[in-house]
Amino acid sequence: MGRLDGKVCVITGAGSGIGQTSARLFAREGARVIVSDVDLGAAETTAEEITKAGGEAVAEHVDVTDQAETLALAERVVHRFERIDVLFNNAGIGGVGDVLETEPELFDRVMRVNVRGVYLMSRAVVPYMIKQRSGSIINMSSCIAEIGLARRVSYAASKGAVLSLTKSMQVDVAPHGIRVNALLPGTILTPFVERYLKESYTDPEEGMAAIRKRQLTNDLGRPEDVANAALYLASDESRFVMASGLVVDGGVSGTK
Repeated sequence: MGRLDGKVCVITGAGSGIGQTSARLFAREGARVIVSDVDLGAAETTAEEITKAGGEAVAEHVDVTDQAETLALAERVVHRFERIDVLFNNAGIGGVGDVLETEPELFDRVMRVNVRGVYLMSRAVVPYMIKQRSGSIINMSSCIAEIGLARRVSYAASKGAVLSLTKSMQVDVAPHGIRVNALLPGTILTPFVERYLKESYTDPEEGMAAIRKRQLTNDLGRPEDVANAALYLASDESRFVMASGLVVDGGVSGTK
């Protein structure tokens, strides 16, 4: 018996990083996983790995900023599986720069993917959850929504918006048996972060040291740390958890 036996789970941005790790974990716990990503090849690779390991997964392309694509994805999933039990809005991008360094084009792009993407995917899935009178939506925010961090103007704005969106959505959909919660990770060692460290520091270890200084633990966060938190919010174990921001940041918030 798995913690997600029989649940149909849609994960966006599941072709790599936290989304990919979550897809693998959800499948091991008995979920039927829709591995969705703007990079269909990456989604297919993840789905194939899950299937070879004995899990159930299908790959789907989706650009979360495109309303037509989000609606079509939700429709395809319900046509195939008859329901959607979990939506993990994980897809997102980063943005580095202070208010002067951040060009309007970057600010708009970060907000479009990180906020509009959550809004559109939720808007596509919620009608089906209302019909079935159940569902869990998990939105990817960040601990940066609650603390100050230099040169993250666009990213901080987007993740603060996601946290507020989560709380407002929960009030609206609670009468329909739907739960909406957010994850607030700290810096997690994903391929994106590894690439950022290589591009931003002559010695990536210098960047690692800077991350450790922000935390209460000397360990670096791993995708598994966030995936385990997502699993809890996706499962019925969190049935009494609503409008919550689950912090998974190695103590970053605790230092402020």
